[in-house]
Amino acid sequence: MPTAVNLWPLIGIAVVVAGFLLRANPVLVVVAACGATGAAAAMPPLQILEALGAAFLKTRNLPLILLLPLAAIGLLERFGLKEYAQSSIARVRSATAGRLLTVYLFLRELAAAFGLTSLGGQPNMVRPLVAPMAQAAAEGQARARGVELDDALRQRIRAMSAATDNVGLFFGEDVFVAFGAIVLMQTILRAEGIEVDPLHMALWGIPTAVTAFVVHAWNLRRLDARIRRAIAAAQEAAR
Repeated sequence: MPTAVNLWPLIGIAVVVAGFLLRANPVLVVVAACGATGAAAAMPPLQILEALGAAFLKTRNLPLILLLPLAAIGLLERFGLKEYAQSSIARVRSATAGRLLTVYLFLRELAAAFGLTSLGGQPNMVRPLVAPMAQAAAEGQARARGVELDDALRQRIRAMSAATDNVGLFFGEDVFVAFGAIVLMQTILRAEGIEVDPLHMALWGIPTAVTAFVVHAWNLRRLDARIRRAIAAAQEAAR
């Protein structure tokens, strides 16, 4: 006979969601979620503390791994990385924000499809390079017409730069055969008696990745059209 599954340990997820909605301290939220999950699973208090301590010891080097690249990027920005990227793209007359982001989308999705997910990201690629270059391309178009971009359009270009990185990573890594989601799906299906080749599952991610590229490239084309309309409106207002 099938046994009942205890779903009460999932209360930790609700604690995490509630904590982040209330903007509480993330460390306190995680500790509270662990405590709630352990209590719901009828774990003794000492065992909960042991589990928390073991998790801390396993991940104590993680902040160092995350902070070292950020420190390097901060030094590069201090010595003019962003300004150099902007001046470089400004010399390319045919460059637009949409075209630049489309090229980055293609490279990001292609790299993620081969498992190179670290070749990009918000802090180490979008903020110091991609967003400034896209903004510089749009500002070059505006200055050629004798006008300036408004702040709302600059913020939209930055948002589209971040969205481009997210789309390229999310749909590109689905094509990688060793992606964690593919391994998880294979494990679940195998437990149900269904044998699936991970390579076939990865290949089925290609149509989705191509579709995502086409849709987002169209959105980037619309961004270029919006920039052109904003420049034209600014010209009319300046007359």
